[in-house]
Amino acid sequence: MTVVTVGVHIVDILARPVSHIPDGQDTVLVDEIRLTAAGSAAGTAVDLVKLGNEVVTMGAAGDDELGDFLVAVLAKHGVDVSRLARRAGERTAASILPIRPDGGRPSFHVPGANLGVTLADLDPEVLRRARAIHLGGMDVTFALADPAFFALLDEVRAAGTVVTMDLLSEMPDLLGMARAFLPHVDYVLPNESQARLMAGADGVREAAEALLADGPRGVLVTLGEAGSLVVTGAGAEQVPAIKTEVADTTGCGDAYCAGFVTGLLHGQDVPAAARWGTAAASLVATGLGSDAGLTSLDAALALLD
Repeated sequence: MTVVTVGVHIVDILARPVSHIPDGQDTVLVDEIRLTAAGSAAGTAVDLVKLGNEVVTMGAAGDDELGDFLVAVLAKHGVDVSRLARRAGERTAASILPIRPDGGRPSFHVPGANLGVTLADLDPEVLRRARAIHLGGMDVTFALADPAFFALLDEVRAAGTVVTMDLLSEMPDLLGMARAFLPHVDYVLPNESQARLMAGADGVREAAEALLADGPRGVLVTLGEAGSLVVTGAGAEQVPAIKTEVADTTGCGDAYCAGFVTGLLHGQDVPAAARWGTAAASLVATGLGSDAGLTSLDAALALLD
């Protein structure tokens, strides 16, 4: 297998455009409502498949109807869901996102089965065969901060597997715990707020350099319309955003991760792979939901010409 995604799996229910929540039982007409497979593992898995990768995803969902939907839509996109645990009696994680006209995305969220993911839910042999492993939302699947899992990550990295990690929350306590993963991953990809909170730093570059000192090979901080900051042992480089008409920013970070991982697997250096991530994120921003607008690797790379 080429890529394994590990971590957070969510069903997103999105509506746009939503300028306000109506009073009482009033109804507001919107242009579009979608249900998607989302979250830092599931959403990234879908994007990775669209970019031409073979993908297995691992984590947990409930045995409810939302879990049935999540498994079905992931499989429809071509993600191998055979290692996704189903929890009897638990809820599948889900979010309701009323998307503002400017693309902003407040949310209502049920964490569900993600909170109970442990090393026992993962398949070590599949992880050992992966060319890349993407850890999605280790600040939420905090039970994976397990010395045995860290040892497994160190083992596969020593054998040549690339390990990347991004985050889900903006809760300082959870982000602080997730910092324990940094010596065991190659690249961490937080957004600006997560980087600052995780590092306890005021400046973006200061935060990235503090996280880099914990052991990863690179820190890539996504900055929205300002692009991203790539910090490695060779120094720092600003990667500009691609100008696009933004409909919804949901899943842009997941798409950036998918494009970045795909770039690395195609032999790109870190800044070039970051540009692949930027292109993928730009396409996702044009539609509603975490996979909207992204159709293929060729379509993403065309933005870089």
